[in-house]
Amino acid sequence: MATIADWLGAGCLVAGALLALAAAIGVLRFPDALSRIHAATKPQVLGVLLLLTGIALRLRSPADLGMVLLVGVFQLATAPVAAQMIGRAAYRSGRLDRSLLDADELVERGCGGGPSGPA
Repeated sequence: MATIADWLGAGCLVAGALLALAAAIGVLRFPDALSRIHAATKPQVLGVLLLLTGIALRLRSPADLGMVLLVGVFQLATAPVAAQMIGRAAYRSGRLDRSLLDADELVERGCGGGPSGPA
């Protein structure tokens, strides 16, 4: 049973590392802030969770599992908030192409800013 868990852990580690690599490449290659936010959050969070799962399958001690769980919860709690703040800052500073937005609820509220939005 330990051998199967080791192999599953190794598979999770490799998959998580590949997703984290894809996220890093996306952050470097995507052209605008909105696309970069997706690359910085979605595959990166899944990659980290897969890495943590692989680590948990390899370590198997209760203290280590608790710490791994805590890191995963903090990752899930902070990544969406960080993406929201980065997106809001890009929107308010006018550093995004507003034609890429399907809907712009902030203009309707008068919360837009920057050179291409309301004052």
